Amino acid sequence: MEHSDWHDLIKKELPDGYYSKINHFLNDVYSKGVVYPPREKVFKSIQETSLKDVKVIILGQDPYHGPKQAQGLSFSVPDEIIAPPSLQNILKELKEDIGERPTHDLSSWAKQGVLLLNASLTVPEHNPNAHANGIWEPFTDAIIKLVNQKETPVVFLLWGGFARKKKSLITNPIHLIIESAHPSPLSAYRGFFGSRPFSKTNAFLKAHHLPMIDWLN
Repeated sequence: MEHSDWHDLIKKELPDGYYSKINHFLNDVYSKGVVYPPREKVFKSIQETSLKDVKVIILGQDPYHGPKQAQGLSFSVPDEIIAPPSLQNILKELKEDIGERPTHDLSSWAKQGVLLLNASLTVPEHNPNAHANGIWEPFTDAIIKLVNQKETPVVFLLWGGFARKKKSLITNPIHLIIESAHPSPLSAYRGFFGSRPFSKTNAFLKAHHLPMIDWLN
């Protein structure tokens, strides 16, 4: 993370010594059991997408908690792993909205300026949300606040109640917030399907003379 443009700016948003606190936390949890994603991928979202390049944020809650799924990018899994139900529904909505994506690894989105950020950056195996409401929220809230301060418009995709709670951090009127139900099978039919977030995002970016996201590649 030291080599990203986020490092010093996030540090300014946090109490003194917070980075050391995070490092101690990581040393502790990775020494005690299986934690996802692999430690070298914990900060992948901000390593893949620099602050200056952020055009879109897709906010997740915490990483997938099954073997080999989490790769440090919200909702994304490697192509050799079966897409989890929420990701399947995201791709289903994408197909209806714009077209079919041949892969479900979303790393290429990150390289185009889509910040795939989870509110908690780690999770113990088979224990979802176990690291929520702890070390990570001040860190990831700082990321959202920094994006909010950008002078170029950004689209915030807030899917589900958890992500919508972060709306209070987005105060800059130049940005666009697109809210809907979560893509989980429990809620996708209650407002995620048919929400057309991908075409709406590109329409906004185009209107502001910004490069659109190639969601299909």
